[in-house]
Amino acid sequence: MEFLSPMFAKMAPVLAAGQVDEIVGKFGLSLPKFIAQVLIFVTVYSILKKFAFGPILAILEQRRQRIADGEAKLEKIARDLAEAEKNAKALLDKANDEASRMIKEAGDSAKALAEKRQQEAIHEASQIIAKAREAAQLEHEQLMSQLKREFGRMVSDATSRVTGKVLNAEDQNRINQETAAQISL
Repeated sequence: MEFLSPMFAKMAPVLAAGQVDEIVGKFGLSLPKFIAQVLIFVTVYSILKKFAFGPILAILEQRRQRIADGEAKLEKIARDLAEAEKNAKALLDKANDEASRMIKEAGDSAKALAEKRQQEAIHEASQIIAKAREAAQLEHEQLMSQLKREFGRMVSDATSRVTGKVLNAEDQNRINQETAAQISL
């Protein structure tokens, strides 16, 4: 009990020497028991630290590391997702621009093709009209030729009836030529 006296020496002004011995006696402190308890405590603490606290702390550290890694991966995934969305938006914008350009080109091409077809149709129509005019002119000339021959024949018939003379082929040709010459004027 005297070994505790130096500890309580600082408290001596507060506690009297008799009071220290009385407190040590009340609590049943004895130096051999105290040293044994300290040795047992240190031994149990060392064993627990080596076999219980060490592995538990290692497991906790591994979990903390995995959580930190998971959070880092989550942040990386979030960044990658944002980048992917940005790239997807850029690709969509590019595709929309390309589609708009292609639609515009298709519209321009369709207009050009329609105009070309229209020009071809106009050209074909003018050729058809020209051919029709030529055909009409040719038919007109044929009809006029037939009309002149018919008119010449009618004049020859009328002349032969009026004169009472039968006209030979030479007379008919001469009258036909004279009549055709007068009609064409």
